[in-house]
Amino acid sequence: MNAPKPGPRPGARPGPQAAAAPVSTTVAPSVEDAAAHGRIDDAGVVWLTVSATDGDGPSAERRVGEWKAGTVAEGLAHYARRFADLATEVEVLVARLGTHPEDVARVRNDARRLREGLPDAAVLGDVARLDRRLSELLTTADQVEARVAEHRVELVVEAERIADSGSDWKADGDRIKEIGDRWNSAGGDRAAGKALSARFRAARETFNSRRGSHFADLDKQRDAARRAKEKLVAQAAALQDSTNWNETARAYRDLMTEWKAAGRARRADDDRLWAEFRHAQDVFFGARDEDNRRKDAEFEQNAHAKQALLDEYDARIDPAADQDRARDLLRELQEKWDGIGFVPRARVQEFEDKIGALESRVSDYAEQQWRRTDPEVEARVAQFQAKVDQLTAEADAAEAKGRHAKATDLRGQAEQWRSWAQTAAEAARD
Repeated sequence: MNAPKPGPRPGARPGPQAAAAPVSTTVAPSVEDAAAHGRIDDAGVVWLTVSATDGDGPSAERRVGEWKAGTVAEGLAHYARRFADLATEVEVLVARLGTHPEDVARVRNDARRLREGLPDAAVLGDVARLDRRLSELLTTADQVEARVAEHRVELVVEAERIADSGSDWKADGDRIKEIGDRWNSAGGDRAAGKALSARFRAARETFNSRRGSHFADLDKQRDAARRAKEKLVAQAAALQDSTNWNETARAYRDLMTEWKAAGRARRADDDRLWAEFRHAQDVFFGARDEDNRRKDAEFEQNAHAKQALLDEYDARIDPAADQDRARDLLRELQEKWDGIGFVPRARVQEFEDKIGALESRVSDYAEQQWRRTDPEVEARVAQFQAKVDQLTAEADAAEAKGRHAKATDLRGQAEQWRSWAQTAAEAARD
């Protein structure tokens, strides 16, 4: 009989994804461990020691192969390496679950295949320990799967919240995309998560639909704003050559109010239309400013003439010396003043204040004179003084009769009336 050549390891193998996973723990082969859990008899038959099915009886043996290619020690080493390779695959799955929990479904499937293949594995080693290790791995995988499922539920709930009420379209859209990326990388049992996947897709579609409707409405609003502003630009352009300065300036202010109320068009349209609108304004107001500068230059001579009038009449208008003459001189000044015409706009208030001071000089003096000779004021002062005289006489009479308290009270009243009479007289003099 020809000695058998070592071939592929029997037993369950991981799928392509598991085989591609990085090996983080390598189990070294142990001839001693192989000898402790099996043997090679004189006929070259390889036997693996297995525990009794009920766990209480004596151990049994399972034939796993033949070895006739070398010594018994070499055979034990060969089957020990097979066991080490199988144990390494188990540790690779353990490591992958720890570092890539999103691969939990694949890890669990690979672990199940390895465990199902243990009864037929052609290895020598502690297969019972490998079975326990795989059992623990499957339990951990179930726990990880539960956490992954919980995380996916949280992602779905957040996506549904954004879909129902999100209105920060840029930030919420980025978040929906991020949730989708995290969803795809979360892993887990895709079949079990089919309902959640449907909910997430529905939430994403709802958000995209709401966002699309929002921007469609926004486009309509921007189109309406563009049309309104195009009309305003046309009106502004029609006014730009007007020389009716005041009325047209008011019209431009009204157009600006309408412009602000029209809302925003698309950025490019808004910038273009605003440039056209502003150009029309600049043409008009530039022409008005130039006209004002020309007029101001002409009106500067009027300012010199009015200042000469002020210098001439200021000393002559003296109502205290002759009120009637002061009034006549003021009228004379006003007639000449009006005949001169306008002064530069920047000096209008200055000259209004100057002639106003002369006008106040005459009118204030006339007011003072009127108050001073007002019959009602004079009568009121006389009335107060008569009351003072009456109360003083009554106080003297009471004093003569020995009624001192009464006399004191009457003199106090007389003093109060005297104060009022003095105040009224001073007001008349002012």
